[in-house]
Amino acid sequence: MLVKAMKKYEKTGGIVQKIGYVILTWNSEKYIANCIRAIYDVNPGLFLNIIVVVDNGSEDKTLNKLKEERKYHQESLHKLDIVQLEKNYGTTVSRNKGLERLFSLDADIDYVCILDSDTEINEEALKTMSAILENLQIGIVGPRLHNTEGIYQISGKDFSTATEKLLKVMPFKRLREVGEHMESMTPESGSGYVTVGFLVSACWMMRRDIVEKIGHLDEKIFYAPEDLEYCLRCWKNGYQVVYCYDADILHYWQRISRKKIISKHNWEQIKGLFHVYAKYHYMFGTKRLWHSFLSTEKRRCRDLGEA
Repeated sequence: MLVKAMKKYEKTGGIVQKIGYVILTWNSEKYIANCIRAIYDVNPGLFLNIIVVVDNGSEDKTLNKLKEERKYHQESLHKLDIVQLEKNYGTTVSRNKGLERLFSLDADIDYVCILDSDTEINEEALKTMSAILENLQIGIVGPRLHNTEGIYQISGKDFSTATEKLLKVMPFKRLREVGEHMESMTPESGSGYVTVGFLVSACWMMRRDIVEKIGHLDEKIFYAPEDLEYCLRCWKNGYQVVYCYDADILHYWQRISRKKIISKHNWEQIKGLFHVYAKYHYMFGTKRLWHSFLSTEKRRCRDLGEA
């Protein structure tokens, strides 16, 4: 199916499509310049990029770096807009502000890309993921994420359960490995794309209509697991979430929430998880969720076929 989609892309001559990016920064001076430059490196004859960076009250040189990049690339067809917030509003409120600004800047965006500030996107990944999104059954696609050492992050996962989360914070390595194995849905090697429960939000790509249909991020979640909740909502609305082996990007993978077991970030993640469990009526198992979502997807596919 991916080969067929790529052939369709090539047959059209790679018609210029608009991608809108929403990127959050918070004391991101180490990474943000490379992140922005990678987007500017994309051929505007294939993808015209509109970048919205929302800064969560950075206290380092992040804003200076952003302004330098905007000035340096001012003649580019790609455009960079900066939203400066006075404090850290977390990931949901800030990304929603970015989405609102993005849609106000350009009403004709084809794709939305949620991107972390410590990533570096590339043109081939964008071509591959946009081709996959020609399949209207798919709502969100994400690429493989590797760090500078070539280590791949587990980014395509099953719906998080309380059991798995508890195992992952145990003081014993073997138990932590069991928790990670329960969570992973993507073997290290593969080709094409596979269905997953959710994708970490370091890099998501979706059609604009998906955002319009399922809404913005859940602002009852401050930091995490906003990615889990949004993908659950995507599935609930009858759209697949897929992990693509053939798209590959760099992710410096800061692992903020793992530096300290007891931290504000981890506390916010715990609160967010219990919010998700209450909202979607599950906690320890995912079979009922999968049965419900796959039934919804089949009904939507049938409706598409009849339309």
